[in-house]
Amino acid sequence: MARTKEFDPEAALQAALELFWQRGYEATSMSDLVERLGVGRASIYATFGNKHELYLKALERYQQARDPLLLRELSQPGPALPAVRAVVRRFADEAATEEKRLTGCFVTNTAAELAPHDPAAARRVEHSWDHIETLFHSALVRAQAQGELAADRDPLALARMLLVLLQGLRVVGKASADPARVRDAATQALTLLH
Repeated sequence: MARTKEFDPEAALQAALELFWQRGYEATSMSDLVERLGVGRASIYATFGNKHELYLKALERYQQARDPLLLRELSQPGPALPAVRAVVRRFADEAATEEKRLTGCFVTNTAAELAPHDPAAARRVEHSWDHIETLFHSALVRAQAQGELAADRDPLALARMLLVLLQGLRVVGKASADPARVRDAATQALTLLH
């Protein structure tokens, strides 16, 4: 008879996500995970694999929770530019809000900490960035087709600029206690969308 798991793997994965997001990969030990998850080391390995595999699963869970929100925001019927502007303002507000700025974005944190030397993490970061860029590009193409965005504007280049802006807002917002820095940058970037 197979033994049943004595813990909820979904709750444990969420707890691991929160711990990794708060501390980062290197600063989180297996002992920290055992303590936070309330699960024995052997159970963590049996369910999730090693620390690196658990981190990647937590990153995937984060992306699955965040991506649908962005899709909804940028795919609404009607004018597209207000939705694009709202997303940029939301990211700036989150980057400037004390409680959210301290953790930053889990994908951005992974890009800075692991992607330069971890191919698996880099692939997941690139996948996330490709997704965001595609959503912005689609919204900007729609805006152009609807006459909201000038015909001489390059929707792909603007989408890439917005992706880089959002990632930069997260990094600067996490490191700076001056909320005007990220809000002013977002406001200036939005002047390019006309």
